[in-house]
Amino acid sequence: MITRILPALALALGLGLALPTAAQTPIGEVRGTPTNPLPPNATADDLELQNALTGGRIGGRVTIPDQRAASLIQPEGREWRDFHNRTLTWVGGVAVLGMLGILVVFYATRGCIRTETGRSGRTIQRFNIVERTAHWMTAASFIVLALSGLNLTFGRYLLLPLMGPEAFATLTLWGKFAHNYLSFPFTLGLVLLFLLWVRDNIPNRMDVAWFRTGGGLVGQGHPAAGRFNGGQKMVFWITIIGGALVAISGYLLIFPFFFTDIAGQQLAHIIHGVVSVLMIAAMLGHIYIGTIGMEGAFEAMGSGQVDLNWAKAHHSAWVDDEMKKARNAIAGGPGVKAQGAD
Repeated sequence: MITRILPALALALGLGLALPTAAQTPIGEVRGTPTNPLPPNATADDLELQNALTGGRIGGRVTIPDQRAASLIQPEGREWRDFHNRTLTWVGGVAVLGMLGILVVFYATRGCIRTETGRSGRTIQRFNIVERTAHWMTAASFIVLALSGLNLTFGRYLLLPLMGPEAFATLTLWGKFAHNYLSFPFTLGLVLLFLLWVRDNIPNRMDVAWFRTGGGLVGQGHPAAGRFNGGQKMVFWITIIGGALVAISGYLLIFPFFFTDIAGQQLAHIIHGVVSVLMIAAMLGHIYIGTIGMEGAFEAMGSGQVDLNWAKAHHSAWVDDEMKKARNAIAGGPGVKAQGAD
């Protein structure tokens, strides 16, 4: 009897000593798949072998409920890192620097576009205070968002060597805060601009003629245009559609894993980065035309009043409509205030 009990006790003791050792794997220890386990003292060569056997994915062990945190290396992560460090840098550099180069050449050859008939001394209201407030809130937010975003992509190459690590880290940290919080007024501005201007930005036949003649930016003369010409309508839809994509993808990044998984986060970052740099390039052209590129253009968003001759040259169909409204208001009887012209 004793000869039978002793082997059984020895077997049970051996199992009891072995089970805790297997269960008490250190937290965070790298483990392989069941078919390709890694030893506790895995080396770099072991990790590379495991990486090859599992298609680029290496997992660890976590004790928290979210098992997604156990993913240490995944092939999509490497692709995303390659996109951020290489592809986005090239796309952003070509788009932004390319647009700056085009604008410099255009200004050198075309110069500031003047009003051919000169100023009339009379003005017409182009945008009211609500429209200008919505525009400047969106524009100011976008400028800070663009600069802080460009810093995340190019700052380590351009600013870090000049500022040093401490100053660059401080700038980037505050830029991150500004980037996150200013996304909300930017999104609100997009909604307001859409509601205020969508009716006047529906494409029509005049826009085809505007693009065919170069919109008055090249050649002679100015094609007829409504309140917004073909180029402005293009900027409007770039702002609305591109801004919506940037806002949605940005909020997915601000609130990680709330709406999507890691694959969705990486896709959101790709969309956010590519669309953002393309929007920055487009807005550089918009800023150029609205400032040094065209005489009198800034006044539309400055005071809201533009010279009548400027308005007739660039938005003749809109001026005709405003004049007609003013005449109808005057004909309506005493006490009816004419709108549109001074």
